[in-house]
Amino acid sequence: MTMRDVRVLLLYPPNQSPPGFMCKPNGSLAYPSLGGALRRHHVDVAVFDAAVGDDSDPIDLFYESSSELPSGMIRTGVPDERILQAAADFDIVGITSIFTEQETMVLNAARIIKQTFPDKVLITGGVNARSRMRHFFNAGFEVVCLSESEDTIIQIVDAVRASARPSYADINGIAFLEDGKIRVNPAKSQELIWDLDEMPIPAWDLLPNERYWAIGRPHGGVFAPGSEVRYASMVTSLGCPFRCAYCHIGGEQEGSISGFIGKYRIKSDDRVLQELEVLKNLGVKQLFIEDDSLLADKKRSLRLLDKIQGQGFDIIDVNGVNVIHLLKRWKPDHDVLGALVNAGFTQLALPFESGNLRIIRKYATNKLNVEKSDIKSLIEACKEYGLRIIGNYMIGYPDETLDEVLTTIQLGRDHMSYGLDSANYFIVIPLPGTPIFDMAVAGGHLSPDFDPDKMNFLRANMTGTTVPAEQLEQLRDSAWEEMNSPAFKEYKKSMVVRVNAA
Repeated sequence: MTMRDVRVLLLYPPNQSPPGFMCKPNGSLAYPSLGGALRRHHVDVAVFDAAVGDDSDPIDLFYESSSELPSGMIRTGVPDERILQAAADFDIVGITSIFTEQETMVLNAARIIKQTFPDKVLITGGVNARSRMRHFFNAGFEVVCLSESEDTIIQIVDAVRASARPSYADINGIAFLEDGKIRVNPAKSQELIWDLDEMPIPAWDLLPNERYWAIGRPHGGVFAPGSEVRYASMVTSLGCPFRCAYCHIGGEQEGSISGFIGKYRIKSDDRVLQELEVLKNLGVKQLFIEDDSLLADKKRSLRLLDKIQGQGFDIIDVNGVNVIHLLKRWKPDHDVLGALVNAGFTQLALPFESGNLRIIRKYATNKLNVEKSDIKSLIEACKEYGLRIIGNYMIGYPDETLDEVLTTIQLGRDHMSYGLDSANYFIVIPLPGTPIFDMAVAGGHLSPDFDPDKMNFLRANMTGTTVPAEQLEQLRDSAWEEMNSPAFKEYKKSMVVRVNAA
């Protein structure tokens, strides 16, 4: 069989953000990992981030390219014509949809590409695309990947190589249109990559790293004005032992169409060190660890952290250091804290979630006993080790009472008095693909035809909650304003996009 050459473009669409809110380019890990898989299969692959452009676009474009959309959201990125130019010479265009509030931008990019280049194959993936696939097929996508897709994308490429009218019927872990109807081939857990060392080395060099660094808006952490920022993200593990209702992992269990990708899996120490060497050669200085549960296997974590010492990175974790793993018999675990600092960790986000044991038991896998844990000593110990620490708190569960909301707000207030550097308050988001989304729809708190543009932590998307939506938003805003210092608030406001008056 004669196989034709196929070129693949992995496209980040323009960014959209609520008025007055931060805009941060989303160079997520999906594309380096997929790019590495395609390269290993000798496929010509490129990445284009339409939020920032590439070297043919002026760097000032990012700061001058924001405009108000009919929805009231602010769009930041290159014009549609530039997206079409970037896609013109590729046979397959992949667009990830992880974050629901960016769905509008993903669908718009797909529509303009399909209208202009009807023969191009459009594929997508991510928890949002998987959960809302009807909208993606209506926008022109041929395939929705349902699971981890490093192997899946190779099978799709080979199908396109083999025929101008490719068949996807024998590929598992995807959905596609067949005779005008959506056909779902669930992922098979036995086909998933359980040994993470078998996964390709991520192709971080495909990202417009120099542009990200020049713009200087990493998705987390706090950096002093004028400091050199050269950051990248990596994972040392996948999955999580917890199944919290507000997390996509809660829906990625055995028997789901994604397969059991929520299962906790690790990379070997040697593999992690190999990836660190790749990042060092790219000139990376700040490293974001994106594991969903970095310290879930404490013995492994201590061993790995010891080996990372001396690598020269400033390491930040804003995603997956569960508080329980920093404790030992409810007190600070100094072995872990010392190992983190010796390895180069400088900043941690601590997900306290709630001040109410009832809420944590019901919605957060009972992963932290807030009544027994000595959080005061933990925060004080973190500061003694020189760590910058951020507390993350959530309010607005469907049955959460006003007293419980106020308890969580007071918890943050107490933590700030212990030495916490800043406090983030999030309204619970019933994101598609999470158990709480299904709860919200079943309980009449959310319409299945919700507005994806409003799916962000500033908005109370659920109706009929014990504490009304408007009150939750007021409580969140006032708590954030009260807890955080003027310098921190000014830092955050420096990342707000300005609408181009022209």
